[in-house]
Amino acid sequence: MNLNKVILIGRLTSDPEAKTIPSGQMVCSFGLATNRVWTNQETKQKEEKAEFHNIVLWRRLAEIASQYLNKGSLVLIEGRIQTRSWEDQSGNKRYRTEIVGENIQLGPKTFSQGPQNQNSRNQKPSQSQESKESALPNQEENIPIIEEDKEDNKEIRVEDIPF
Repeated sequence: MNLNKVILIGRLTSDPEAKTIPSGQMVCSFGLATNRVWTNQETKQKEEKAEFHNIVLWRRLAEIASQYLNKGSLVLIEGRIQTRSWEDQSGNKRYRTEIVGENIQLGPKTFSQGPQNQNSRNQKPSQSQESKESALPNQEENIPIIEEDKEDNKEIRVEDIPF
């Protein structure tokens, strides 16, 4: 049995670079940083190490990534490891290991600090947005409050467990 499967969650180290190849397919590539955190057994201190991965997306995933992702975006990539080789201009054989994405999940939407986004965030909600918000019931009113019964704070006995 063989398996070549990778799942990474990390942040983009650069804006995605998208291009269309001569066959008409879109390809997008970017760097992804992931962190590994562990406790040093000798010092008992937490340590962290970053790993950097080369990501390649094709077709529709490439379009989505180029449209919605930018440097610092959080993303989950599911795919496979692929190593390609070529000869550089000097005739040396070069290798590059990449993660070819087969599925992605975008992280939470972040707002850039540009003036256009700041204006749109500070604008007053439209009439339709206000009517939608007022039509929703106050969610706090519908949440039941369950009080802890002080007398029923008994210890669980093994005999009371049904299995």
